[in-house]
Amino acid sequence: MRTIITGGSGLIGRTLAAELAAAEHEVIILSRTPGRVSGLPAGARAVGWDGRSAEGWQDLADGATAIVNLAGESIAAGRWTAARKQRIADSRHQAGAAVVQAVAGATTSPQVVIQASAVGYYGPRGDETITEDSAPGDDFLAQVCVPWETSTEEVERLGVRRAIIRTGIVLSRDGGALPQMMLPFRLFAGGPLGSGRQGFPWIHHADEVSAIRWLIEREDACGPFNLAAPETLTNAEFGRVLGRVMRRPAFMPTPGFALRLVLGELSTLLLDGQRQVPQRLLDHGFTFRFPTAEAALRDLLA
Repeated sequence: MRTIITGGSGLIGRTLAAELAAAEHEVIILSRTPGRVSGLPAGARAVGWDGRSAEGWQDLADGATAIVNLAGESIAAGRWTAARKQRIADSRHQAGAAVVQAVAGATTSPQVVIQASAVGYYGPRGDETITEDSAPGDDFLAQVCVPWETSTEEVERLGVRRAIIRTGIVLSRDGGALPQMMLPFRLFAGGPLGSGRQGFPWIHHADEVSAIRWLIEREDACGPFNLAAPETLTNAEFGRVLGRVMRRPAFMPTPGFALRLVLGELSTLLLDGQRQVPQRLLDHGFTFRFPTAEAALRDLLA
């Protein structure tokens, strides 16, 4: 079994690679700088690519079990200037085009393509409950996610099963949003961001990776899947759970105007949210190890 992961040197990709390698998959991590990818598990190796074509790795797609397309420039690494917005969008579209090129050129097609997306697909939705049937939004993140998803749509016409993962906020002790969220609580200054009433869709890192593996293995799993825990919380409710687990107060709000002033349009990641429900995962019988924030945070912060 061979699994190819684009964007595989990131937080999710590395853990997925380790678990697949432990299950005796041959794991290929595509990287623009393969020489800098270190610490890979036995059974995994980095291969160079240009981020926009199948050149240099086309033969690896032939007969592969899966291609997991996680590639894309980080949306949270700096203010959203016009140039940066373009890079965010282009990196995702180009990676998808490369996956389609690889599948189209394979003598034996991969069995499945797992296409990354995000909860931003739905746009800010207030208190509305969001399932996979909900319509896309029209803000910048939705305008990124919609073409990101369609970038690999062609593989379905080539006879390849495709599952789309619309991921919420991934909680991990090793990176992502959680370490940054914990800092004000450590300083006894934690609390809601903005109104605190916005939805906070989250998922434990282990459940994120487990769901991707499950989608690779389930031959009947295709189309969009919300990767978020079944417990839907507001930002303020999540903050109270985090404060309780850390044994810190959670009453110090951060005004929305201050975040907008510092972060600009990027502040939407903190101030706008969704009540995202993993309806299709639940309907297909997926079991979450950490269905509640209390259980997830106690595991991560133990």
